Formats: sequence, structure tokens, C-alpha cells
Amino acid sequence: MAAATLSKTAILPLADYDMSAGRGFLCRHNASEVELPGAWADAAKVALKLPHVLPSNSVRAFLKRNLPAPEDLSDVSSLSDEQARMATVHYTFMVQSYIWGETSHTNVLPSALAVPMVALADRLDQQPLLTYSSYVLDNWSLIDPARPLALDNIQMLQNFLGGQDEAWFVLVHVAIEAAAGNVFARFADIDAAVKAKDINVARAHLEETAQTWSRINALFDRMPERCDPYIYFERVRPYIHGWKDNPALPNGVIYEGVERYGSKTQAFRGQTGSQSSIVPSMDALLGVGHAADPLRAFLDQLHEYRPSPHRRFVDDVRANSTLRQFAKDQQSASLNDAYNANIQAVADFRTRHLEYAASYINKQGKRTAGNDTEVGTGGTPFMRYLKKHRDETRDNLL
Repeated sequence: MAAATLSKTAILPLADYDMSAGRGFLCRHNASEVELPGAWADAAKVALKLPHVLPSNSVRAFLKRNLPAPEDLSDVSSLSDEQARMATVHYTFMVQSYIWGETSHTNVLPSALAVPMVALADRLDQQPLLTYSSYVLDNWSLIDPARPLALDNIQMLQNFLGGQDEAWFVLVHVAIEAAAGNVFARFADIDAAVKAKDINVARAHLEETAQTWSRINALFDRMPERCDPYIYFERVRPYIHGWKDNPALPNGVIYEGVERYGSKTQAFRGQTGSQSSIVPSMDALLGVGHAADPLRAFLDQLHEYRPSPHRRFVDDVRANSTLRQFAKDQQSASLNDAYNANIQAVADFRTRHLEYAASYINKQGKRTAGNDTEVGTGGTPFMRYLKKHRDETRDNLL
């Protein structure tokens, strides 16, 4: 029945959104096999030395001394999509290291970083700093290509300081993103079943997605195994902040040499798990709404930090899914149970996120400029923000 009714959904095949069932929102190409040309390759070699240079407290001089001049870089338009994304991974790590990598932060990014960073961001329709896509989605590879994508077979490609805690923090997210692909692969069939008023097919798919969510939550539960809260706060988190709503950089950052910015400071939100498209996609499918209050503005802004194909997926699902109303109208106990199992799974995920935010950030004793215990890396009042969304999810149980 699902295959026969698939044409009735306006949700496109996953590949149209640069997604896959096996990898979800993760890059579909093998990032470790991407070869950068000329000066872009030279810049990548500089970036890969960050774990060795950052402990010296002299990373700015190192970057200024070793990076190619903007005019030496080939035209960004000549790069393939895969090359532009890999170059973005390296440049975003260098941008963050330059701003936050010494004892005192700076609000001026030199042209050797600013110009190529903005050019890459323009090419990919992203913001010119570290985002979730360059931190997680495009920054991993398989250790053994012959084995499946799993926590025991993935590694980071670009690091700040390196070490187990930094890698584990990112790789747990990579594993979660991969597992979620099996959920998204069912969205079109769920929507088609709803439009065909087929309770049994819709229920069967929802039962499967709920089972997958059990695996996703089990992966999330593993974060403390190899990522210690203190190490995260002191050695991982400081480098991933942005410069919008950050008390340490209230006016943002000057991008030297970028003509359209001039000498005006620019404010962008930092990398945050809230830029992942997993939970917003579930909200869209399940019809979970969030109240239009000041905290809602953060949610809407962070949506703009996702890769554009992923934004389209969330938007298309939101525009087309009538699952919640269908479940309410059918008054089927089994369908409601399957729907509620997914609502509860997402609420459980948000609860765990809230608990980690408390233990890994809010309860840490040392508070420094740029690494505030009350302000998220995305510039949000994260404890209120996460609790609100968790509670609003629970409110949608049928």
C-alpha cells in the first residue's frame, strides 16, 4: 500500500534534500577522500596543525604566518561541492581558533581568514563561522570503509585540541545523525498513508520509527562514557561559541577585507546541537508547534543556520504532514499509541539534552568571558530554551 500511494505525497526522495537512509543528514560523500587543489590544500594542512599549536597560546601569529593570501586561492566557484564543504570544515575551525584560541579573545578576523571564509559561506549558503554542518555533518570518516557506520568505526577529520572527549562529543552526534536516516526514509510513506487514509500502514511505519528512536536515545545516553563534563566545558566548548548574543563579543566580529561588510562588526550564532535538523524534522512530521514567544525567535533563527537542502526538507514536511490531525480524526487506539511513542521518544531526547546542558555547562563552577554558564554556544538562554521545547513536545501526546 505504501508504494502504491507514494506518488500522492509532496515530500521528495531523500536524495533531493542531500540526505540518505543510511546517513541521514550526514554528508553523502566520503569526506576523507576529498582532495583540495592548490592553496586550498595548503590551508588545510595549516588547519590540521591546530591541535599542536593551540596549547601554545600563539595560534594567531601561526595562522597569519602560514595561511595563503586570499588572492592566492583559486576561485571558490571552481571548487566542487564536496571540495567547498571540506574547505569550509578547515576554515571554520581556523576562524574559531583565531577568535577564541588565546587567553584574550579578539573581535577582528584578518583577511587571510575572513575573505575565503565568507566566499565559502556564500558558495554554500551558510554563515561564515563554525556551524553544526562543518563541525559534525561534514567532519567525519569511516575508520574501516568495509564496516558499517557506527560509533566504533568513525573518526573526526578536523579537531581543535584533539583528544578523546572532543572526538566523542562530535562522534556521538555523527552516530545519532546516521541512525536517524532510517526514520526520515519513512516520512514520505507515512505522509502517503495518511493521505490514503490507511491507518495500518501509517501505524506500522510509526512503530518502526519509534523503535529507531529507541536506538537514537540509547546512543545519546552514551555521551558521558568518554566525554567528561569538566573536560567538555574547559577544553571543547570554548572554541565553538559564536558572536551573536555572546557577552564577550557584544558587537560581533569585524571581517577584514570583506568589501560588503566594510568595517562593521557582524554577529552570527555559534555552533549548537540545536542546528541539527533531526528534532525539527520530527516536530514537522508530528505537528508539534512551539509558542510564539521570545524564545521562539531563537528557534526560527537557528533554522537559517542549517544547510539549505535540509531546511527545505523540514519546511516540506511541515507544509505537507497532516499526521497529527489524521490520528485525532481516526480515533484508533493503536495509531495513537504509535504516534505517542514517537512524541515520547522525542521528549525523552529533549529531556536528555536538557540534563546534559545542566551537567556539562550550567553546573560547571568556572565562568569566563566567552564561555558563560548561562549562555549557549548559539547565544541562547539554553536552559529555558530546552525546557520549553521539551514541555511543548510532551503537550502533544494524544
